[in-house]
Amino acid sequence: MISITPVDDKKQRAKFIDFPHDLYENDPNYVPEIFLGQDDLLNSAKHPFYKHSSVQPFLAYRDGKIVGRIAAIWNVHHNEFNQVSEGQFGFFDCIDDQDVANALFDAAIDWVKAKGGNTIVGPINQSTNESCGLLVEGFDMPPMAMMIYNRPYYMDLINNFGFTKKVDLLAYRIETKQANQRSVQLLERLEDRLNRSGIVLRQINLKDFKNEVKKIKKVYNKAWDKNLGFVPMTDEEFAWVAKDLKMIVDPRFCIIAEKDNEIVGFSVAIPNINEILIKIKRGRLLPTGIFKILFGKKKIKWLRVMMLGVLEDYRKLGIEACLYGRIIKNAKLYGIEGAECSWMLEDNYMMNHAIEQINAALYKRYRLFEKAI
Repeated sequence: MISITPVDDKKQRAKFIDFPHDLYENDPNYVPEIFLGQDDLLNSAKHPFYKHSSVQPFLAYRDGKIVGRIAAIWNVHHNEFNQVSEGQFGFFDCIDDQDVANALFDAAIDWVKAKGGNTIVGPINQSTNESCGLLVEGFDMPPMAMMIYNRPYYMDLINNFGFTKKVDLLAYRIETKQANQRSVQLLERLEDRLNRSGIVLRQINLKDFKNEVKKIKKVYNKAWDKNLGFVPMTDEEFAWVAKDLKMIVDPRFCIIAEKDNEIVGFSVAIPNINEILIKIKRGRLLPTGIFKILFGKKKIKWLRVMMLGVLEDYRKLGIEACLYGRIIKNAKLYGIEGAECSWMLEDNYMMNHAIEQINAALYKRYRLFEKAI
């Protein structure tokens, strides 16, 4: 007998967060999420997302044991911006049992229907500004920072319920020694040309982080606004994400393109903190997890290029090549072994081509699914 229980208090929320640790026990590629970060993300009294939207987590039980979890999401800003009436599902984890998966999906759909939704899309862990997509190719390596990992059978559970593909999200991998050096070799010439147009490149200034974040947010909300599923972030949401990133950001890999003191493009590559988190049991920072992070940060060997965007009026001027070139140059200089560029929409041909031109190879594929309800 399967029972579905709404998660409505702190104790249940902790069980919801911890379930994947038990499900993936002994899986060498599983990386535990930091418990405090997940708890904040799901806490409606804390996270700014809940000022405009709502999330309802559910746990599936069989014979008193947790066998699955899911969260139903109603993102008001997403629906208003994209002029749709869709809900999302996220935080989906389940034993390999179709009946359990069906019960979880039914619970999420019933909740979304009650909100007025006519479609459900996922997996999306709150919004597309957080981790999203189901891993469908590339199960042989652990995920990079802030990326999803799941077992291959999840795709069968989702397909068998009647979901269909909406879009694929791509992750490219490149080793520093294999990177096409053309962008580095041309970097000085390209930057000189940009300088003559009044465009300069610089590293992010962490001492003026608050003002930098405000400027970057304007570019983020404009440069990504035509991407499928994009949701503009509020000031509070962007500040929340920036606050978390500041703990791991390395300014050598966060490059800004600026004209007349206004940001026109930027790239953010973060150290792959998962190289440390994979060793932190159940995502607990105490008593020893925090020290593993503090002492392990300098040993991280890979980056994740998680954002690279240029305002539409400034595209095709060579800014993108310079941003990549700076990252590659600094990666070689400071002993970084390689990077993942993710995620990219499969139909973003211009950016995908630019990544392939620096010899990056597609190595992981994530999928968003949808279903009319």
